[in-house]
Amino acid sequence: MVEKKPQEVKLEIQLDEDIAQGSYVNLAVVNHNESEFVVDFIFVQPQTPRAKVRSRVILSPQNAKRFVAALQGNIDLYEENLGEIVPAQQPVDDATGNYH
Repeated sequence: MVEKKPQEVKLEIQLDEDIAQGSYVNLAVVNHNESEFVVDFIFVQPQTPRAKVRSRVILSPQNAKRFVAALQGNIDLYEENLGEIVPAQQPVDDATGNYH
């Protein structure tokens, strides 16, 4: 019996101009249920009691884990080349622990 290898699919990723500009965020709130993780990326202005969600990303649990691994790999490379990243103090909601 000869096993067939799955065909490699080349993925063309398109990036629209407005998305390519990016959005600066300084806070992320993560929530989940049994089927998805929701990450809200937020910009908080200093000394302002309100903040705005700039983007919401919804991931399956499998893709959330892949994202964490990809981000950790990039952090490792960054620190290898540029030195350790020292996390800034961020507010944490003591009731839920959701702010990161």
